[in-house]
Amino acid sequence: MNLKRIFPFLEWARRYNVGFFRGDLAAGLTVGVMLVPQGMAYAMIAGLPAHYGLFAAMAPLIVYALFGTSRQLAVGPVALVSLLTAAAVGKMAPSGSEAYVQMAIMLAFVVGVIHLFMGVFRLGYLVNFLSHPVISGFTSAAAVIIALGQVKHILGIQLPRGLKIYESIPRIVRQIPDVNVKALGIGLAGIGLILLAKRIKRMRVPGSLLAVVFGILAVVAFGFTADDLALVGKIPSQLPRFKPVPVTWALFKELLPVAGAIAIVGFMESYAVAKALQHRHKDYKVVAGQELIALGMANIVGSFFQSYTVEGGFGRSAVNDQAGAKTPLAGVISSVVVMLALLFLTPVFYYLPKAILGAIVIVAVVGLIDVKEAKKLWVENQMDFAMWMVTFWGTLLLGVEPGIALGVFLSLAMVLFRTTRP
Repeated sequence: MNLKRIFPFLEWARRYNVGFFRGDLAAGLTVGVMLVPQGMAYAMIAGLPAHYGLFAAMAPLIVYALFGTSRQLAVGPVALVSLLTAAAVGKMAPSGSEAYVQMAIMLAFVVGVIHLFMGVFRLGYLVNFLSHPVISGFTSAAAVIIALGQVKHILGIQLPRGLKIYESIPRIVRQIPDVNVKALGIGLAGIGLILLAKRIKRMRVPGSLLAVVFGILAVVAFGFTADDLALVGKIPSQLPRFKPVPVTWALFKELLPVAGAIAIVGFMESYAVAKALQHRHKDYKVVAGQELIALGMANIVGSFFQSYTVEGGFGRSAVNDQAGAKTPLAGVISSVVVMLALLFLTPVFYYLPKAILGAIVIVAVVGLIDVKEAKKLWVENQMDFAMWMVTFWGTLLLGVEPGIALGVFLSLAMVLFRTTRP
């Protein structure tokens, strides 16, 4: 038995040195600081209390470091999977309830089992049946849905979950006279700070962290309370405890279809990022089957420590690479940063406006709207452009889960069409 294939960390650990540690430490601290506000913001997309986003940035990162083959991929909560979680679990339990939280954790367990099964039986090639235009169209539409869902936090208005875009926009317009000016001012200032930080090339501090600090200082300085604008509120100052996931066979079967969709879409995003990063580094190889096993183990073990579904994210992975990450130990350091924040900074997070978390999400997902890809397809291949448009508008008008089903159908239909016309 080749232990290095099962535990890829044995390969890089034997050559580990002080130079590697310096890069990993810098990257781990940088991404860890990013993860704290992003984790809370993405938990909000998933319909979970903010601290569950921090739970998702702990155990899964450590487990991935043991099993993953990518040395720069940053695993954790991501916007797209958070939206899929909300879409799936929202049909089974009231948003924010204890049952809802448990369903989200169970979903992570089922997604992990699917990843693990696909990895053990080398089924990673199945993702090749989903065409790039379909995935790009779906991701772009999901980004629009996510951003629109965060507008309520920026405006300080009420907007039920699960509305279609043609239902959300009229409700938002009708509530414009009721906009909370305090939330709007803080939210817009947060967006401006994040965008400004992105434009400053030598900025060492993540823009999302600057926005969080600004939001908390604004609340304290002006004496705002929860009556003035929505705050994150009390977060339990303790690490997640080990707790077996109570999944029954009946519940497993109920969660299986949507978990399968999340597993495939999440893996495609993670693997694409991992391969892109590998091209920048010639000293290792990303193995699709092992990546499935690593993500599966990260989600399964994470669910035992109250984490919802995690995957590899593009933005944090790019920052991880640019900050000098040499090995997955950077992810372990990031998880330690999140743990310390949860233990010692939760009294400060009480004053964090939800408008700032909404601002973080909006700026993060706007980059996922791939208009350039649509323009490119229009010029190069109008059939692929048609698939992009159908998936994009189908997801916007019908919803996230029907959008995935439509994308899969279009991809398979195109595979059959092209094989019959070689």
